[in-house]
Amino acid sequence: MMLPLTPPGNGAGLRVTLVSMPWQSFELPSLPLALLAARLADVRPMDTVREYHGYLRWAEYLLAETGGEITPETCERVSVEDVFHGIGDWVFAGALYDDPEWRTAELEAYAAHARGGALDTSAARRMRPLAAGFVELAAREILAGEPDVVGLTSTFMQNVASLALARRLKEQAPGLVVVMGGSNCDGAMGHALHRNHPFVDLVVRGEGERVFPELLGRVAAGQSPEHLPGVCWWKGDDSVANPQATHPVPPALIPRPDFDAWQAALDSSSVRPYIEPKLLLEGARGCWWGEKHQCTFCGLNGSSIAFRAHPAERFRADLEHLVERHRILDVLTVDNIMDMGYFRDLLPGLAATGWDLRIHYEVKANLRADQIRLLARAGVHCVQPGIESLSTRVLELMDKGSTATINVRTLRDCESEGITVSWNHLCGFPGETDEDYLDVLAQIPALVHLQPPGSVGRILLERFSPYFERPELGFPDRRPHRIYDHVYDLPREELDDLVYLFDAPPAGISDALEKRLQDVGLRWRDAYPASSLTITEDTPDLLRIEDRRVGWPRTDHVLTGAEAAAYRALERGRAAGHVDVPESWLEEQVAKGLLFRDGPTYLAIATRGGPVHKVAESLEETARYRPHV
Repeated sequence: MMLPLTPPGNGAGLRVTLVSMPWQSFELPSLPLALLAARLADVRPMDTVREYHGYLRWAEYLLAETGGEITPETCERVSVEDVFHGIGDWVFAGALYDDPEWRTAELEAYAAHARGGALDTSAARRMRPLAAGFVELAAREILAGEPDVVGLTSTFMQNVASLALARRLKEQAPGLVVVMGGSNCDGAMGHALHRNHPFVDLVVRGEGERVFPELLGRVAAGQSPEHLPGVCWWKGDDSVANPQATHPVPPALIPRPDFDAWQAALDSSSVRPYIEPKLLLEGARGCWWGEKHQCTFCGLNGSSIAFRAHPAERFRADLEHLVERHRILDVLTVDNIMDMGYFRDLLPGLAATGWDLRIHYEVKANLRADQIRLLARAGVHCVQPGIESLSTRVLELMDKGSTATINVRTLRDCESEGITVSWNHLCGFPGETDEDYLDVLAQIPALVHLQPPGSVGRILLERFSPYFERPELGFPDRRPHRIYDHVYDLPREELDDLVYLFDAPPAGISDALEKRLQDVGLRWRDAYPASSLTITEDTPDLLRIEDRRVGWPRTDHVLTGAEAAAYRALERGRAAGHVDVPESWLEEQVAKGLLFRDGPTYLAIATRGGPVHKVAESLEETARYRPHV
């Protein structure tokens, strides 16, 4: 099978339409579309590039077709909350396989156990009959622009909707070149997607900024994509997967995202009154910690774990440009970890601007109090520090490079600075025992004034993680996660290559202990909004701590002299022999809930600021826990 396009000739450019289908958050632009559009404008100015924001169009379509019954808020819940139950993919699977009842019984059987039987599929079942009509509409609207090439980006639950659209596009326009890329196409997943769906002409595996423009050049010239790194293509009836690039895309080739087309689509959209839009920005790719100590359960970087960051001045220029151009102050960075150099080169300058920004950033948990204060002053309102656990031994099993003391200190200091913390408490690690959690369980009631985890549960086995790549670490038996049973019509051996999430026999703690952790987590979430433990007076001779935590006596603790000095010293966390008070006094403060004990280390847990009282949940962190089944 050769590429179907007849080259335009005479140096004419291609007509390219970039597409982002459901599901992604309706409050956000599509970063892949914005980056590729900007990149093509730089290196292929002869091309005409359009964007089709299919996820926005889907929300508009549902709003119109149901007379307002299905709102964008409902779509957002499916997009974000149900992403690891495969609900969105199931909605479009009927359109992909021409069967409105496709795997309905399998979905209902799954839902009967997921979230303890509380998984609500009513919205998805209402949407399912409308999916095929939307795919038809999207194909018609895209083809109206007479594109030569359609490029579809796929991440999380965008696979099935994208495949359904690709199939319809090729049925209506056999000469069209259909390309797919995105994180769902990385590694073996991209080749499996290609060889099982002959209506997809090309798949780009890995980063696209360098390869995609070169691929368009081959298409325009009618040339084969042979030897183009990472590209899957058809050689006759055979699917060929070129080896992926061995070197990551350097930051200099990663452009400033162009959100103009998204802004125009949003401004004219019927869903605009329902959402509060936010911007996306990328300062770095990869993970500087993971390059040497990849967390055992984490596969989020895929094949591109090498850390690369824009210089601070470039990041600030991009941020300033996008905020001023779009008049939007909420900014989510997509970096998996902040470049530590930004504490020196970026954040002080942002803090000095006085901009009323609300930035979300992923950071490492081992930050000092002054660094967290700087984040707050620079406009960082929410952080995702990868806390994962409050057990030092379990954190060692993860290869997190952190401790329970560091994690609790981060929660305390973020609370003091008014920064929301997005985190999940994970369990189910090979080698952990129930005993690793008993001391944590006993002390969590003292932490209810700090921000609780968004969820508590076992890890999922992720492709690209050390646990996946090295079965000898504890998960030798695995199968594609059960959510794919109600999505794809493919044999097991193909799903083994296609999917990202896997089931494995549970490891680590007992089911009973997991249930205790979950129950304690729920009580923590309930208690947090009405709880505080705050230092209200701090003089050289006196420290006053006001205790207003749920489950604790309403008390004002007064520490003087050496005891006050010791408590201040313990704000960094110290062993008993490094403070001038007897160990018996330290244990008394643990009993009063004023100190957290992590093995030989004691940590002061009272905050120095007002409570945040907002529980955050994170999409990427949610990827790491097992749905409650």
